[in-house]
Amino acid sequence: MAISNHKTIAAHRKRLKEQGLARIEVQVPMQDAELIRSTAQLLRGEAASELRIQLQRLVGTQHLGLKELLAAAPLDDIDLTCNPDLDRNVEL
Repeated sequence: MAISNHKTIAAHRKRLKEQGLARIEVQVPMQDAELIRSTAQLLRGEAASELRIQLQRLVGTQHLGLKELLAAAPLDDIDLTCNPDLDRNVEL
């Protein structure tokens, strides 16, 4: 790509950022690609606040870390004990 193309893209992304927009890239199944595009377009429009409320209800607003996710996971029937004996005879 030519240097002028890089400058043009950088300028475009800067304008988007100034408008309060973020450029993101996601990977979804092909069958959901148009749904994600449509949702993104709605989030830029007049119905954004209503859609945002519905999506937050659906996916939740908590952003849990690994520790919280593990604590909330149903691990009751899983044996998590560790056997330190690896059955290796090592002479030091």
